[in-house]
Amino acid sequence: MEEHPPEDLAHLHVTAQTAARLPGSERMQRIRGDRWIGYPRAVAALDRLETLFEWPTTQRMPNLLLIGPTNNGKSMIIEKFRRQHPPSSGLDEEQIPVLTLQMPSDPSVIRFYVALLSAIGAPLRPRQRLADLEQLALALLRRVEVRMLVIDELHNVLAGRDSGSRREFLNLLRFLGNELRIPLVGVGTREAYLAIHSDAQLENRFEPITLPLWVEGQETASLLASFAASFPLRSPSAITTADTARYLLARSEGTIGELTRLLTEAAVAAVDSGEEAEVLWCRTPDSLERLRANFTARGIPTTTLSLKTVPAPFP
Repeated sequence: MEEHPPEDLAHLHVTAQTAARLPGSERMQRIRGDRWIGYPRAVAALDRLETLFEWPTTQRMPNLLLIGPTNNGKSMIIEKFRRQHPPSSGLDEEQIPVLTLQMPSDPSVIRFYVALLSAIGAPLRPRQRLADLEQLALALLRRVEVRMLVIDELHNVLAGRDSGSRREFLNLLRFLGNELRIPLVGVGTREAYLAIHSDAQLENRFEPITLPLWVEGQETASLLASFAASFPLRSPSAITTADTARYLLARSEGTIGELTRLLTEAAVAAVDSGEEAEVLWCRTPDSLERLRANFTARGIPTTTLSLKTVPAPFP
């Protein structure tokens, strides 16, 4: 702890207030760590995942399709849910309530089962037949009591392949659902949504939840306010203003992943420089003028711009 930490930290969440009293190096480490921001769409997706997780076994289980642009928070939601239902190990058995796997960019059915077995942690023998892999995968899924199977990057399986291969994977999804009688969760981009909806039976089984790009409005303002309250900075940040929000949305192209990166870099620079509040920094007068011209062309006021000599996250 520093000798004379600030007393007025009312702009921060309670946990961030504690962190704000730490030395700068420790605060920068915490800023760079993962953080969960429970914005409404993410909370709604978690609630729906929990509903499916608790669904009683029926002949036709409901499934979910989490759809959104790349880098827009899908994987973070899945990881948050997986951590709420972690694996457990006993003396002679292991339980994996939520099994997640990521599909390679150009998978085959065999590679799908290999990825599935790898996610379980099963040892693999070389050159196994498809039928053997299938039976082993089904047996192990039951043995470790998987209650939900999450397939991330589902668009890699379905998009851009010939119709015969695509049909093969659609049939595989239907087979897994019928055989295991557990909810399947697909995570991907619009291409996965279009592929699922090309099959009438799967379309009725997969409920879509979309994570659209962020746009100006109250939801974005609330999101930025949550970020500002979670970073352990000792002075309030003006990132919730309409002008700053407009700029950040333009720089991030509306994705929460890029928005998080920009704000994280700004918060680290704020601690490192002693500024203790996030501002839009420019390294040189020339870069400041270029940014002002860019703002003017977009119709954005330039009152939030500052000239700093520290390393800048907003060049």
